[in-house]
Amino acid sequence: MYRRDILEAVVLLWAKKHFGNVNWAFQQDFAPAHKARKTQEWCKADFPDMISSAEWPPYSPDSNPMDYSVWSILECRACTKPHKSLNSLNQSIWWEWDRLKVEDLRPIAETFNKSLRCKRRPL
Repeated sequence: MYRRDILEAVVLLWAKKHFGNVNWAFQQDFAPAHKARKTQEWCKADFPDMISSAEWPPYSPDSNPMDYSVWSILECRACTKPHKSLNSLNQSIWWEWDRLKVEDLRPIAETFNKSLRCKRRPL
């Protein structure tokens, strides 16, 4: 279902439209559906470049500042009060997203930049 409904129907179509003939690489996180052998095989066959689960950094969330820093800020700010609905939470997250400042993001970018130097993928 993941391959058919998400990778084929959404990701691949979006990427073809977005990237056109430009080469691009695809990487997923450690969700069971992402690291399944058949999913990995499909991605290698259908994406121009696939970073396989064997090549993933040992702490993959470190490779994405959204996963460990920006979401933490948004969660902390958006959840200062309880929400009565998912819509209320969603609005609060978007409100806080719009309020992010350079001062909030600069330390994240600097840390991320340092981690990229340590985790370069060989060409």
